[in-house]
Amino acid sequence: MRRLLEEVPRWLKMAVLASVVLSWVPLALVAKARFSTSAKPRLHVVFDMDNQPKLKAQQANPLFADDREIRSPVPGTVPFSATAPDPAIETGKKADGTWVAVIPLKVDLAFVRRGRDRYHIYCEPCHGVAGYGDGPVAQRADALQEGTWTQPASFHTDLVRGRPSGHLFNTITHGIRNMPPYGPQIPVRDRWAIVSYIRALELSQNAKLEDVPPQVVSKLK
Repeated sequence: MRRLLEEVPRWLKMAVLASVVLSWVPLALVAKARFSTSAKPRLHVVFDMDNQPKLKAQQANPLFADDREIRSPVPGTVPFSATAPDPAIETGKKADGTWVAVIPLKVDLAFVRRGRDRYHIYCEPCHGVAGYGDGPVAQRADALQEGTWTQPASFHTDLVRGRPSGHLFNTITHGIRNMPPYGPQIPVRDRWAIVSYIRALELSQNAKLEDVPPQVVSKLK
């Protein structure tokens, strides 16, 4: 065997050795590409959809009339991991278009207290602490007597007390007369919490003696 190797020409031995070494080069390049980073994109044999024209955030897009690249979600869009919204909760209306009579969420003390907190922030300036429409903004407007002010509604009239809870929720969401819409500012659950507190205010000013727990009645006498 050794004699056979000695008979092989030297140039042939060098050619074989060079071929073996060169065969390692692709493997080395593959290993480098696999375990290192680069600012240059990889070589794409099939482009698929990796490289295509695009617009980044805040860039203008002449395809749309408003030239905005960022588009608002289509109405009714639901996040992939979320469930479909309940129309009664989202709009205050049933499937047949009538108002929801009662609050379609679990109402407990914590829920009403949350509504009280939100009420004091968003509603009290106009509707007042007790809901009679006599908040500081309303009082100031009455003092100015400019003729452009619409008196906020009192929650203690027969008209407002008789309105379904869905109607109150819709008013908070979309506004009414001079009242602006608060839908963009107040989350859905907080809007219902405010409705629950308004109902509590209504009851506090129009309750009957039999509505009061017996242990409380004894303290009032």
